[in-house]
Amino acid sequence: MARPEQVLVLEPQHELKFRGPFTDVVTATLKLTNPTDRNVCFKVKTTAPRRYCVRPNSGIIDAGTSINVSVMLQPFEYDPNEKSKHKFMVQSVLVPYDMTDMEGVWKEAKPEELMDSKLRCAFEMPLENDKTSEHPAKQGSVSMDDGEVKKIMEECKRLQMEVQRLREENKQIKEDDGLRKRRVTSAAAPHSSNMAMTAVKDEGLSTRVLAFCLLFFVIGVIIGKMVL
Repeated sequence: MARPEQVLVLEPQHELKFRGPFTDVVTATLKLTNPTDRNVCFKVKTTAPRRYCVRPNSGIIDAGTSINVSVMLQPFEYDPNEKSKHKFMVQSVLVPYDMTDMEGVWKEAKPEELMDSKLRCAFEMPLENDKTSEHPAKQGSVSMDDGEVKKIMEECKRLQMEVQRLREENKQIKEDDGLRKRRVTSAAAPHSSNMAMTAVKDEGLSTRVLAFCLLFFVIGVIIGKMVL
Protein backbone atom coordinates (compact mmCIF):
# COMPACT_ATOMS: atom_id res chain seq x y z
CA MET A 1 0.00 0.00 0.00
CA ALA A 2 1.42 3.40 -1.02
CA ARG A 3 2.22 5.91 1.68
CA PRO A 4 0.11 9.05 1.88
CA GLU A 5 1.44 12.24 0.35
CA GLN A 6 3.44 14.55 2.60
CA VAL A 7 1.14 17.13 4.19
CA LEU A 8 3.96 19.40 5.32
CA VAL A 9 5.28 22.08 2.99
CA LEU A 10 9.09 22.16 2.91
CA GLU A 11 11.20 25.20 2.03
CA PRO A 12 13.43 24.35 0.25
CA GLN A 13 11.64 21.38 -1.23
CA HIS A 14 14.42 19.21 -2.65
CA GLU A 15 17.89 20.50 -1.76
CA LEU A 16 19.69 21.95 1.26
CA LYS A 17 22.52 24.26 0.19
CA PHE A 18 25.52 24.89 2.42
CA ARG A 19 27.70 27.81 1.42
CA GLY A 20 31.39 27.75 2.41
CA PRO A 21 34.01 28.31 3.56
CA PHE A 22 33.68 25.18 5.64
CA THR A 23 36.33 25.95 8.25
CA ASP A 24 33.52 26.81 10.65
CA VAL A 25 29.95 25.61 11.25
CA VAL A 26 27.68 26.36 8.28
CA THR A 27 23.94 26.50 8.89
CA ALA A 28 21.08 25.94 6.45
CA THR A 29 17.46 26.61 7.42
CA LEU A 30 14.63 24.25 6.59
CA LYS A 31 11.14 25.69 7.03
CA LEU A 32 8.32 23.25 7.75
CA THR A 33 4.74 24.51 7.36
CA ASN A 34 1.60 22.68 8.42
CA PRO A 35 -1.28 23.93 6.24
CA THR A 36 -3.77 21.38 7.58
CA ASP A 37 -6.30 21.64 10.41
CA ARG A 38 -4.55 18.82 12.29
CA ASN A 39 -1.42 18.84 14.43
CA VAL A 40 1.49 17.02 12.80
CA CYS A 41 4.45 15.24 14.40
CA PHE A 42 7.75 15.42 12.52
CA LYS A 43 11.24 13.96 12.64
CA VAL A 44 14.35 15.01 10.69
CA LYS A 45 16.81 12.23 9.85
CA THR A 46 20.10 12.20 7.91
CA THR A 47 22.42 9.65 6.35
CA ALA A 48 25.41 11.39 8.02
CA PRO A 49 24.41 12.03 11.66
CA ARG A 50 28.01 12.72 12.76
CA ARG A 51 28.39 15.54 10.24
CA TYR A 52 25.26 17.49 11.13
CA CYS A 53 23.52 18.93 14.15
CA VAL A 54 19.77 19.48 13.71
CA ARG A 55 17.74 21.72 16.03
CA PRO A 56 14.95 20.86 16.56
CA ASN A 57 15.18 17.38 15.10
CA SER A 58 11.64 16.47 16.14
CA GLY A 59 8.48 18.04 17.48
CA ILE A 60 4.83 18.86 16.88
CA ILE A 61 3.70 21.53 14.42
CA ASP A 62 0.32 22.91 15.32
CA ALA A 63 -2.34 23.29 12.64
CA GLY A 64 -1.77 26.31 10.42
CA THR A 65 1.67 27.10 11.81
CA SER A 66 5.27 26.63 10.72
CA ILE A 67 8.66 25.98 12.27
CA ASN A 68 12.26 26.67 11.25
CA VAL A 69 14.73 23.82 11.55
CA SER A 70 18.44 24.71 11.73
CA VAL A 71 20.68 22.19 10.01
CA MET A 72 24.29 22.80 11.10
CA LEU A 73 27.09 21.30 9.05
CA GLN A 74 30.21 20.67 11.12
CA PRO A 75 33.61 22.00 9.87
CA PHE A 76 35.48 19.77 7.42
CA GLU A 77 38.11 19.91 4.69
CA TYR A 78 36.26 20.76 1.51
CA ASP A 79 37.14 18.96 -1.73
CA PRO A 80 35.47 20.54 -4.80
CA ASN A 81 35.88 17.31 -6.77
CA GLU A 82 33.92 15.29 -4.22
CA LYS A 83 30.16 15.31 -4.63
CA SER A 84 28.01 15.26 -1.53
CA LYS A 85 26.09 12.05 -0.98
CA HIS A 86 24.43 13.25 2.21
CA LYS A 87 20.65 13.18 2.33
CA PHE A 88 17.92 14.26 4.74
CA MET A 89 14.47 12.87 5.29
CA VAL A 90 11.56 14.67 6.94
CA GLN A 91 9.16 12.11 8.36
CA SER A 92 5.72 13.13 9.59
CA VAL A 93 2.44 11.73 10.89
CA LEU A 94 -0.90 13.24 11.80
CA VAL A 95 -1.48 13.48 15.54
CA PRO A 96 -4.64 11.62 16.67
CA TYR A 97 -7.21 13.85 18.33
CA ASP A 98 -7.07 11.89 21.58
CA MET A 99 -3.24 11.84 21.90
CA THR A 100 -0.81 14.59 22.95
CA ASP A 101 2.29 12.54 23.74
CA MET A 102 4.70 12.71 20.82
CA GLU A 103 6.49 9.47 21.67
CA GLY A 104 3.15 7.78 21.94
CA VAL A 105 2.19 9.07 18.51
CA TRP A 106 5.24 7.48 16.88
CA LYS A 107 4.75 4.21 18.73
CA GLU A 108 1.11 3.92 17.78
CA ALA A 109 1.56 5.11 14.18
CA LYS A 110 1.08 2.49 11.48
CA PRO A 111 3.57 2.30 8.56
CA GLU A 112 0.86 3.29 6.06
CA GLU A 113 0.23 6.47 8.08
CA LEU A 114 3.81 7.72 7.89
CA MET A 115 4.71 10.43 5.38
CA ASP A 116 8.19 11.44 4.30
CA SER A 117 10.10 13.85 2.06
CA LYS A 118 13.74 13.56 1.04
CA LEU A 119 16.28 16.30 0.40
CA ARG A 120 19.80 16.11 -0.92
CA CYS A 121 22.71 18.28 0.24
CA ALA A 122 24.82 20.61 -1.90
CA PHE A 123 28.07 22.33 -0.95
CA GLU A 124 29.05 25.64 -2.56
CA MET A 125 32.16 27.76 -2.23
CA PRO A 126 31.73 31.55 -2.67
CA LEU A 127 33.57 33.29 -5.50
CA GLU A 128 36.36 35.76 -4.70
CA ASN A 129 34.14 38.72 -5.65
CA ASP A 130 31.42 37.40 -3.37
CA LYS A 131 33.89 37.14 -0.51
CA THR A 132 34.89 40.78 -0.96
CA SER A 133 31.31 42.05 -1.16
CA GLU A 134 30.06 39.90 1.69
CA HIS A 135 32.70 40.84 4.22
CA PRO A 136 33.53 44.56 3.91
CA ALA A 137 32.57 45.13 7.51
CA LYS A 138 34.82 42.29 8.57
CA GLN A 139 37.79 43.87 6.77
CA GLY A 140 37.10 47.14 8.54
CA SER A 141 36.95 45.35 11.86
CA VAL A 142 40.35 43.81 11.13
CA SER A 143 41.92 47.25 10.64
CA MET A 144 40.23 48.44 13.80
CA ASP A 145 41.62 45.44 15.65
CA ASP A 146 45.09 46.30 14.33
CA GLY A 147 44.71 49.80 15.77
CA GLU A 148 43.69 48.38 19.12
CA VAL A 149 46.65 46.01 19.06
CA LYS A 150 48.98 48.95 18.34
CA LYS A 151 47.58 50.88 21.30
CA ILE A 152 48.03 47.85 23.54
CA MET A 153 51.64 47.43 22.37
CA GLU A 154 52.38 51.09 23.09
CA GLU A 155 50.83 50.75 26.53
CA CYS A 156 52.95 47.66 27.19
CA LYS A 157 56.11 49.55 26.20
CA ARG A 158 55.15 52.44 28.48
CA LEU A 159 54.56 50.04 31.37
CA GLN A 160 57.89 48.33 30.72
CA MET A 161 59.68 51.69 30.83
CA GLU A 162 57.86 52.55 34.05
CA VAL A 163 58.91 49.22 35.58
CA GLN A 164 62.52 49.85 34.52
CA ARG A 165 62.42 53.31 36.07
CA LEU A 166 61.07 51.92 39.33
CA ARG A 167 63.81 49.28 39.32
CA GLU A 168 66.47 51.98 38.91
CA GLU A 169 64.95 54.02 41.73
CA ASN A 170 64.83 50.95 43.95
CA LYS A 171 68.46 50.18 43.15
CA GLN A 172 69.51 53.76 43.95
CA ILE A 173 67.60 53.64 47.25
CA LYS A 174 69.38 50.42 48.19
CA GLU A 175 72.78 51.95 47.34
CA ASP A 176 72.03 55.09 49.37
CA ASP A 177 70.85 52.97 52.29
CA GLY A 178 74.03 50.87 52.15
CA LEU A 179 76.20 54.00 52.07
CA ARG A 180 74.31 55.43 55.03
CA LYS A 181 74.83 52.21 57.00
CA ARG A 182 78.56 52.23 56.22
CA ARG A 183 78.80 55.83 57.40
CA VAL A 184 77.03 55.01 60.65
CA THR A 185 79.34 52.02 61.16
CA SER A 186 82.40 54.16 60.47
CA ALA A 187 81.21 56.83 62.86
CA ALA A 188 80.47 54.27 65.54
CA ALA A 189 83.89 52.55 65.20
CA PRO A 190 86.09 55.31 66.90
CA HIS A 191 83.57 55.59 69.70
CA SER A 192 83.82 51.86 70.26
CA SER A 193 87.62 51.98 70.26
CA ASN A 194 87.61 54.91 72.71
CA MET A 195 85.31 52.95 74.97
CA ALA A 196 87.63 49.98 74.74
CA MET A 197 90.68 52.15 75.51
CA THR A 198 88.88 53.74 78.45
CA ALA A 199 88.00 50.31 79.75
CA VAL A 200 91.67 49.25 79.43
CA LYS A 201 92.79 52.42 81.18
CA ASP A 202 90.28 51.89 83.95
CA GLU A 203 91.41 48.31 84.31
CA GLY A 204 95.06 49.39 84.43
CA LEU A 205 94.31 52.07 87.01
CA SER A 206 92.46 49.59 89.21
CA THR A 207 95.41 47.21 89.03
CA ARG A 208 97.88 49.91 90.02
CA VAL A 209 95.68 51.02 92.97
CA LEU A 210 95.48 47.44 94.16
CA ALA A 211 99.27 47.09 93.86
CA PHE A 212 99.86 50.29 95.87
CA CYS A 213 97.45 49.10 98.56
CA LEU A 214 99.26 45.77 98.76
CA LEU A 215 102.63 47.56 98.91
CA PHE A 216 101.48 49.85 101.71
CA PHE A 217 100.13 46.79 103.58
CA VAL A 218 103.48 45.01 103.30
CA ILE A 219 105.42 48.12 104.39
CA GLY A 220 103.05 48.53 107.34
CA VAL A 221 103.61 44.95 108.42
CA ILE A 222 107.42 45.35 108.21
CA ILE A 223 107.37 48.60 110.19
CA GLY A 224 105.16 46.98 112.83
CA LYS A 225 107.60 44.13 113.30
CA MET A 226 110.52 46.57 113.62
CA VAL A 227 108.75 48.54 116.29
CA LEU A 228 108.04 45.43 118.30
